[in-house]
Formats: sequence, structure tokens, C-alpha cells
Amino acid sequence: MSTFQIIYTLLGGLGIFFYGMRTMSDALQQAASEVITKVINSLTTNRFLAVVVGMIVTMIVQSSSVTTVMVVGFVNAGLMQLTQAIGVILGSNIGTTVTGWIISIKIGKYGLLLIGLGIFPALFSKNPKLQSAGKALFGVGMVFTGLEFMSGAFKPLRNDPGFLDMISYFSGQDYGSYIASVITGCLLTMIIQSSSAMLGITIALASTGVIEFPTAAALVMGENVGTTITALLASVGANVNAKRAARAHAIFNTLGVVLMLAFFPVYIEFIEWLIPGAADAVAADGSKPQIAQHIAASHTIFNVGATLAFLPFLNQLARLVQKITPDKKVKETPKLVLLGEASDILPATAIIQADTEVRKMKDILERMYGVTKEYLKDKDPKKLAKARDYERITDNIQKEITLFLCKVMERPMSAEQSRHSQALIKVADEFESIADYLERIVNYKARFKNDPQTGPTIDEYKKFMEEVWSFFQICAEGIFNVDRMDRDQVFKKSEELRIWADDIRDRHLDRVSKGDYEPLSALTYSDMVVALRKIRAHALNVAEAVSMTKPVKDIR
Repeated sequence: MSTFQIIYTLLGGLGIFFYGMRTMSDALQQAASEVITKVINSLTTNRFLAVVVGMIVTMIVQSSSVTTVMVVGFVNAGLMQLTQAIGVILGSNIGTTVTGWIISIKIGKYGLLLIGLGIFPALFSKNPKLQSAGKALFGVGMVFTGLEFMSGAFKPLRNDPGFLDMISYFSGQDYGSYIASVITGCLLTMIIQSSSAMLGITIALASTGVIEFPTAAALVMGENVGTTITALLASVGANVNAKRAARAHAIFNTLGVVLMLAFFPVYIEFIEWLIPGAADAVAADGSKPQIAQHIAASHTIFNVGATLAFLPFLNQLARLVQKITPDKKVKETPKLVLLGEASDILPATAIIQADTEVRKMKDILERMYGVTKEYLKDKDPKKLAKARDYERITDNIQKEITLFLCKVMERPMSAEQSRHSQALIKVADEFESIADYLERIVNYKARFKNDPQTGPTIDEYKKFMEEVWSFFQICAEGIFNVDRMDRDQVFKKSEELRIWADDIRDRHLDRVSKGDYEPLSALTYSDMVVALRKIRAHALNVAEAVSMTKPVKDIR
């Protein structure tokens, strides 16, 4: 095989491997979206539970990088504490070892069979679960087929004197070679941004007899450090705690490698004792049939051992990264920002993050309503400025939520996740509109000159305003629990408020015609009533959007 053939076979196999991993990951995410959501919602300050959460999520998505980027995003949005984040990251390192065991299974020659079995339900089944299962099977088949191509590309290299001479430094049984292998594994993983792909390449190199087991184990350790670059890049531009979470990941993996290197010969001997068969035993065809399982075991033992070693020192690790990354002098406000590429966003966890931001937006509306009510009493210029400031904040949040969820919706997701994402975008838009009309009310009030603060008109308006806001509360309650919302009652109340708005506006016109108020007040008062009626309409839209989050058969 010529050099050109080796290169294009290797690149083609790597491309097939990448595509298979992505397809398998997406399918598993779709199939297990509810599991991921429940697991994330179960997070507490318990460090052991955080580790379990990180492990489960990573086993499902088949990528520790995706999990750590998710954690950085959660910390940045204020949804996760630093110690929780570190616990999840420790767990993700254990969860990612499942990939090595999948790759080590000797069914590479059945890759095309798995592709054939998976493609038909993936393309033609109307059952979402069968579709996801088919895609996962297809992805696994692609992974094994890609590995077969890569192994085929590496086979000629085991007898190539030039290549063997080039890697001879890494094949030595001394610490210089081990450290060089760790650095090489780290750098290559940083370049291709996937520890799973590097693990596949390492297993392919070792299985074809190009490298020996100690070299492969050292490469895997370096890959654990290299994979931290994804979270570090995702934390650029994020808040201090998000940077701390990403740096904790890098520090933990680096210290784990340093610790394991100190006992590297013993570590290798332990794996040889644990896994049946000699790792470097050569078969008749020149391959090493047992080495893949040894590499997968080394990956698991390294990550489990490092996690167990550092778990008791979680608080100390948190304090270390706090010293490395001190607080800014200006207090930061947690906010939602799009971190990393869309391919690194888990729909299930992104929806949790966006949902929390929508709830924060509702809290801002509550405060804005309180300021608006107070301004109607005393026309304090500070309250006018505060109301306008709240309106600008809701504008920004609405834009962030929309951008974030639009990016997320580019990823494969279940029908329920799609409905939930659309509903959150709609609710954020309606909330922003409600903030606009609350601001208009204070601006309209500012128009009045010497307007009476008491009397039937202002009393009627305040009462109507309270009723409209009570209606908004009923509609927005569905964000927290859609089952609490009675849609028939919501529509009935909405119609009552619409009629009420026309009634109080007509009564004010009668008072103006009798000379009780200046004629100009009729126009301004009418605008204020219309603003409340618009809030009523947008609240109704919120109720309708929230009902989208329920399965169609459950919507009355």
C-alpha cells in the first residue's frame, strides 16, 4: 500500500468513525432525553450524586467534552454551583470510558451488517423509538467500519522501517518515552477535538501491532488531558465560575496523569494481571487480539482511580481554582449565553437552561409591575427610569433565549423537545411584549399634568390593572406546572377582561363629557387602558404557548 493510499484510507476511516459516533450520540440523546432531563434535575450538593449524574449523562451522549461544555454553560447561567460542576466533570471522565469498551469489541467485520440492520428503521419507521434505535445501530456499525478502515491503513506500517524508526522514541520502556507519548496524545486530541477519535486511532494502531501496550496506555492518558481544551475554549467570554469549572477539569485530568505516571510500571502490570491474555501477544496475522481490551481497561482504571483519589478533595480543588481565577471587582450577573458550537449542545439540558431563564424573565416582569404600580401613585422619576431599565433587560434576555434555542433546534431532537423549545421562544417573546406595555403605561402616566390621584377613574384603572395582572399570573403558572392551568377558565376570564376594558374607557369618556376631566386626558387614559388590554392578550398567548409543552392528546 502506497503512502497516499495509507493517508486517504486513514482519513476516510476516521471520517466514517466520526460520523458514526455523532449519529450514535444523537440517537441516544433522542431516545434518552427524558432520562437526561431527570438526571440533571436530580443534582444536589451531594458530591457522589454529582459524579453519578456526570457518568450517566456522558454514557448516554458518548462524549465527555459535550458534558463538560454543558456544565460550563450551566455554571455560567447560575444553574449549577462550582462544587456540583466539578463533581459532574469527575463523573464524565468515568462515563466516557464506555466508548473504549464499545470500540474494543471484536465485531468490526460485522460493521456493514449493523449498518444494514439499522438503516431501514432509521429511514422508514414512523415510530420515534424505533427510529432512534435504528440510528444508534447504524452509528455503531459506522464506528466499527471506520475502525476497520483505520486498522487496514495501519497494517503496512508495522513492517515499515522508516515509520518504526520514527516512532522508536515513543516505544521505549522508560519514562522519557512515556512522557513523550502523553504529550503526543494530548496535542493530537487538542487538534482533532475528540478524545473518542484519538482513542479509536490508538486502539487501531495497537491492534495492528504498530505500537505496544505501555505506549498506548500513555497515549490514552495524554488524551484525557487534551480533551479538556474543548471546555476551556467554551469558557472564553463566560463568567468567572464557568472559567473555574473548565479549569478544574484541566487541573484534575493533569494531576491525575502526574499521579498515575508516578506508578506507571505498576499500573501497567496491574492491568496485565486484571485482563486475561498478554496485551502484546501477537497472532499469526501479526495483530494483537487482546490489546484493545487492555487499552479500554487502562482508560477505565485511570479515570476511576483518579476520581476516587480526588473526590475527597473536591472542596480543596474548588478553592484552588478560585485562587487561580479570582472574583472580578464588578459583581457578575449569571446570564444565558451560547457556549461552543451547536454540535456541543445537548437539547435536553439546553431546554432546562432556557426554561430557567424564562422563569427569571417572569420574575423581572413581577418587579417591573410593582414599579409601574408605584409610579401610578407618586410619579417618582427614579421609578420611571427603573421601569425603562427593566424593559431593556427583558429585550436582551428575549434575544439571548431566541438565539440559544434556535441554535439548539438545529440539533436532532424529539417531538416533545421541539414543542418545548418553540413554546419557550414564544413565551419569551410574549413576556418581552408585556414588558413593552408596562413601560408604555408609565410613559402615558408621565404625560398627565395635574391629574387626580384619587377618584372613580383612577380607582377603576388600578382595580382593572390588578385583575389583568392576576390573569397574567394564572397564564404564567403553566410554565411551572402546565397541569394547573384550566384553558377553558383562561379563555373565559380573558373575554371578561376585554369587555371590562371597553366599559371603563366608556365611563371615563362620560366623565370627560361632563367636564370632570380635561379632554386631553381621554386620549391618554384610553391608551393606558389599551396597554392593559394588550397585556391581557399577550398573557393569553403565554397560556396557549405553554399548552404546547404537553403532548397533543393531552391538550384540551
